[in-house]
Amino acid sequence: MSSTTTNKTAALKGGEFLIKESQWQDVYIPEQITEEQTMLREATKDFITKEIDPRLEELDKDPMKGVEILDKAAELGLLGLHIPEEYGGSGQDLTTFSFVTEILGWGHGVSVAIGAHTGIGTCPILYYGNEAQRAKYLPKLATGELKAAYCLTEPWSGSDALGARTKAVLSEDGTHYVVNGQKMWITNAGFADVFVVFAKIDGDDKKFTAFILEKGMEGLSVGAEEKKMGIKSSSTRQVFFNNVKVPVENLLGEPAKGHKIAFQILNIGRYKLCNGVLGGAKRGITAAVKYANERQQFKTPISSFGAIKQKLGEMAIRTWATESASYRVCDMILQKEHELKAAGKSMTEYLTGGAEEYQVECALLKVAGSEVLDFVVDEALQIHGGYGFSEEYPMARSYRDSRINRIFEGTNEINRMLSIDALMKFAMKGKLDLMTPGMAIQKELMSVPDMSSPDVDDIFGAERKALKNAKKAFLLVAGSAVQKLMMKLSEEQEVLIHSADILLDILNMESAMLRAEKLVNLHGQEASQIYVDMVKCYFFDAMDRINVAGKSALAAFAEGDELRIMLMGLKRFTKYEVVNTKNIRRAVADKLIAENAYCFWD
Repeated sequence: MSSTTTNKTAALKGGEFLIKESQWQDVYIPEQITEEQTMLREATKDFITKEIDPRLEELDKDPMKGVEILDKAAELGLLGLHIPEEYGGSGQDLTTFSFVTEILGWGHGVSVAIGAHTGIGTCPILYYGNEAQRAKYLPKLATGELKAAYCLTEPWSGSDALGARTKAVLSEDGTHYVVNGQKMWITNAGFADVFVVFAKIDGDDKKFTAFILEKGMEGLSVGAEEKKMGIKSSSTRQVFFNNVKVPVENLLGEPAKGHKIAFQILNIGRYKLCNGVLGGAKRGITAAVKYANERQQFKTPISSFGAIKQKLGEMAIRTWATESASYRVCDMILQKEHELKAAGKSMTEYLTGGAEEYQVECALLKVAGSEVLDFVVDEALQIHGGYGFSEEYPMARSYRDSRINRIFEGTNEINRMLSIDALMKFAMKGKLDLMTPGMAIQKELMSVPDMSSPDVDDIFGAERKALKNAKKAFLLVAGSAVQKLMMKLSEEQEVLIHSADILLDILNMESAMLRAEKLVNLHGQEASQIYVDMVKCYFFDAMDRINVAGKSALAAFAEGDELRIMLMGLKRFTKYEVVNTKNIRRAVADKLIAENAYCFWD
């Protein structure tokens, strides 16, 4: 058993989880929630169940009514949680904001409207605005007097944000810019008062710049509501700019630095998206459990059937593992913010520095969270059977609303590739030493395999060994790809995606193991055994996934004896003990069934 000391070491650098071991004392887990945070969380639950749930049909039919919900959220202080007190907010830290965001994730399309306002709509001004801009806009954004929208995507540029055509030209007298162009898929566009708009000065690709535009500016107009598959209660429209005069003082940040603003806002947005969809996943599990307990077939509740328990158990395990990674990364971002602030950095530097440092992790979390939610709502709908396909039951809406999360904040394909690209850039800049462990693996492939057994006195001995080997598997695959493909690696998107899948599982595996280990040290093994077992179940499946992804990647660029040797190494690195996953999933499901809700911390 590990020591029960609670001393915490310095936070890992971005991407460093891949090459360094962490201790359970080093990680933050959601069970550490404070009393104040719990109260905020409960107040948010009341808000969702009283103000949004009864009006879902009405809000889907008329997304402009989202204004009323935003106003009520503002009355509770939910729009200004992350805004410093000097600008009218309550100045809560990222952890508190995350606890609330998770519950707001219950709100279907309305959660998208709130998230767009507090996140990508407000944060560019909070992070990059000058003192006059912050003082002018933030207090009213905090109270909901102003509603915000973020205008980046265009008909001609989605993932390629720098391919935008919207143009800004400085007037001859130098007092304003004239903006022309259009944006699409803009959340909150129907009722927004403030638009953060990205345009190229003089149409120059090198002068991509952000501006603050306001409703009522002559030449600014919005299109009709988009007819979307899901998130219908969220206003989504095109925004048009026809010779809009924008005062020079409304230029946000620095000229030609808009790409930095866009990318940094998306970094933190990806983390927040994961956080929010986890709330939706937990609610989806609860809906599935309640239905399974109520629905009878062959004179018995379907929750007693093994096939249903298999689904419920896996839904909970995947959600719990991703949540473990989410709150762990949250704390890392927060620690970085505190470090930068203590070093005397500006508000812009310390507020953006955390997400920039952990851009690898943020991209992975966005993928993990959105795909967990999709898995959960799909399985929950299946548990409901024919009723799940009916719009009179909740799962149809959940199924439709979930799908967008794999697309916005950067598609999951883009985020997978971004995670590997950022990791490689860290290595090239000398920030992350991947070379030393990579070379060690090459030597290990030619040596006698390590046949030693895990420490029998360590309940996570097998997992620790497996985790080390999983990291070696990634370094084998990615390192070989870099060595073999070099500058052509960026063209081999399939290899990057397979590598990212391995990296994602490593982050979740380690985070879940450390969370369970912390719970064991805090509450004892007997009280925490279900979490120990959940970790083992996740590891069992993850090691197989890593093997498959690794084989697919290696076969894409190697052949002959070279491929054979690497495949032998991959097989060695992805071994793990046999686990009775059926029994574990059944035990997890039994706990859900007994509680009639998701109950692995909520």
